[in-house]
Parts: sequence; C-alpha cells; structure tokens
Amino acid sequence: MNPNDLRFAGSHEWISAGDPMTIGISQFAQDQLGDVVFVELPKVGATFKAGETIGSVESVKTVSDLYAPIDFTVTEVNSALVDKPELVNSSPYGDGWLLKVTGNAADRDKLMDLNTYESTAAH
Repeated sequence: MNPNDLRFAGSHEWISAGDPMTIGISQFAQDQLGDVVFVELPKVGATFKAGETIGSVESVKTVSDLYAPIDFTVTEVNSALVDKPELVNSSPYGDGWLLKVTGNAADRDKLMDLNTYESTAAH
C-alpha cells in the first residue's frame, strides 16, 4: 500500500480505501515499538466502535493497544502474523497489515492524511 493513499488515526493505525478496507499500524508506530514479537487481533465477525481497543502489539520493549480508527466489522485477520509477527516491522504498509474490515468510508475520510499524521505523530 502507498502510505499517501491511506488515512491515519492519532493512535497510529492506518486504514485503506476499498471494500474491504485494510487496517495496519504506521511506520512511525512500528519504529517506536521496536521488534514485534506477538500480535493479538480480534476474530472475524467482531464489531468495534471508533476508539475501542481491538487488540495489541507486543514488542521487545512494550505492549501497545491497537484501536479502531472507525466503526467496523472484521472480515479477515492476517493469519501470517501468528508465525511471523515481525512482518509488522518489515512491511507495515504491506504484508504486515492487521485486519480487513467493512465500515463507512465517509468515517475513514475524516481521518488524517499522511502529511497531517506525520506532522503530529512525533509530538
């Protein structure tokens, strides 16, 4: 995925356009976490409201919660992360995606673009 085509939440999750939409964590977030060793994700069919905790990412440094960037229903979970959680580090906008979801695209459009996100992420 091209980060310029994504929308970002202040909590460092990104979400793509499309149906289904894809959710992951930003390059900045994975840099801050360090080496990811475990990813906990919800089950297919789970529904969340924007801002709710949807799982966690464990690294050698810390455990960080993941948050729903918009209201959504999970349609697919990246099962590759079970055996290779390091994909979050090596490919945060590609093979390290977390979830595929359905939700309201208009809610996605209210999130930050890459430039806005990058100008606020380091603060």
